Amino acid sequence: MVKEFKQFLLRGNVVDLAVAVVVGVAFGAVVTALVADIITPIIAAIGGKPDFGALDFTINGSRFRYGDFLNAVISFVTIAMAVFFVVIMPVNRLIALRKKEGPTDPTTRQCPECLSEIPIAARRCAFCTSELAPAS
Repeated sequence: MVKEFKQFLLRGNVVDLAVAVVVGVAFGAVVTALVADIITPIIAAIGGKPDFGALDFTINGSRFRYGDFLNAVISFVTIAMAVFFVVIMPVNRLIALRKKEGPTDPTTRQCPECLSEIPIAARRCAFCTSELAPAS
């Protein structure tokens, strides 16, 4: 049982997931610090008070703290914007640059019958089993 548990822990998926969680937590801390220490003060400089936590109203003795909700919404939107502009856009640009280069020698072709991707040297499609002419 210990041997099986050790094999489970050392499988690639578990280790990859653990690394992803650790890196994700660290990245979350960086993004949170960026928003709290840079973006929120900029918003406060432009719009005034950065903390709406004290805003509330009372109906029949029930207190509604909509200021905390506004803080959470503003925090979510600024974090999403920071991730989009600092991570997503640059990664998309890198992917687009990489796609432009493309592979020099293709290793697959399309089956004329079922349009599946098959190896160039294949004489029969693995998906629809139709016989194929040699690749030109």
